[in-house]
Amino acid sequence: MNHVFPRHSKSLPPMGHAGDGVYLVDTNGKSYIDGSGGAAVSCLGHSDPDVINAIKDQLDAMAFAHTSFLSSQPAEKLADKLIEHAPKGLDRVYFVSGGSEAVEAALKLARQYFVETGQPERSKIIARRQSYHGNTLGALAVGGNEWRRAPFAPLLMDVSHISPCYAYRGQHEGESEAEFGLRMANELETEILRLGTDNVMAFVAEPVVGATLGAVPAADGYFARVREICDQHGVLLILDEVMCGMGRTGTLFASEHDKISPDICTIAKGLGAGYQPVGAMLCSAKIYDAIEQGSGFFQHGHTYVGHPTACAAGLAVLEKLTSGLVDGVSAKGKMLQDMLRSVLGQHANVGDIRGRGLFVGVEFVKDRDTKACLDPEMKFNAKLKKAAFAHGLICYPMGGTIDGVQGDHVLLAPPFISTQDHLGEIVQKLTLAVGSVTVDLGL
Repeated sequence: MNHVFPRHSKSLPPMGHAGDGVYLVDTNGKSYIDGSGGAAVSCLGHSDPDVINAIKDQLDAMAFAHTSFLSSQPAEKLADKLIEHAPKGLDRVYFVSGGSEAVEAALKLARQYFVETGQPERSKIIARRQSYHGNTLGALAVGGNEWRRAPFAPLLMDVSHISPCYAYRGQHEGESEAEFGLRMANELETEILRLGTDNVMAFVAEPVVGATLGAVPAADGYFARVREICDQHGVLLILDEVMCGMGRTGTLFASEHDKISPDICTIAKGLGAGYQPVGAMLCSAKIYDAIEQGSGFFQHGHTYVGHPTACAAGLAVLEKLTSGLVDGVSAKGKMLQDMLRSVLGQHANVGDIRGRGLFVGVEFVKDRDTKACLDPEMKFNAKLKKAAFAHGLICYPMGGTIDGVQGDHVLLAPPFISTQDHLGEIVQKLTLAVGSVTVDLGL
């Protein structure tokens, strides 16, 4: 068994064997607590019987039908339930197989909307530095993850990037949260005016920045001002909730916290909870109507769009999320952050503990007072991942937090079914890993 193309050919993972609640087990019998839900995916853990049975039932009925010929009941029901709970104004759902596909669909729909409405000059996209929107070329171009972008830069379309709303590094001394949020949001208007109001198509942002920054929520008021700017200049607001959505931050849609509605929203990861590959792009009635009353054809599509079995899994997941499970996420997230602050809050190399709901980041530094970064040559994040895994913890460390080179953090995104004891185990094992790595590096 050596023909799989692995993520890293010089560091092969063990063979997985079973999933049991918040744990994964390899073929050697070693158990790992899933402290990051893989990549903020496994919100229901790894053995939910209701989701598994929904998949089996759909396979018995109709495993697959291409959407150019047939729709399916799971797709229709899932779309209805998503719109029932979506931010006001979102009205249509386009199903895909994952987050990158959802972002690609969002970008193409935004462009086609302006073509259909007689504004073909609008083609410019604005996004934020240190964001992550996916690994396909369009999504990669929009994202601001520099080390992922660098090898493929000659292939990427030109996208403008403004500052992230990253309080730990960007908020000035004496500046209030509201003042900071307003200053960051106003960068969007400055960039729109620089590019030319009639040329800008969309602004793309994560409500809570995930992998690249490590669970950084925007300052209060930031997205309200962003929404105002987009409306003023006729720019579409695309919110990428692939990682932070579907209950991860304590509300089903992350934008609910900011009390705004996007024009287009992307979701994935938690929608399928890892049981099936499924994602979706949601758009407003205004955008859909422009297509319907124009060409009537969205010039896009993939073979597995609206896959019945994937949608059946998504529907079973969503029914659980909307039946009270998400209601406990904020309290569990606070518990997790409190535990982390209790044992790591004063650690010499821990600079910041942040997040929203069960979406928590810990940023590591060389010096807490100056916020100086650890030397990237130390490969702190890679060593932390290895040490945590050895202790039986799956977590999501990353480097390049600040600019693609400097900075280290770890992302925690455990299943929503985690108990207090599970959260305690995650914190305990992460603390052991941090201790062993800092000692080994002489920090």
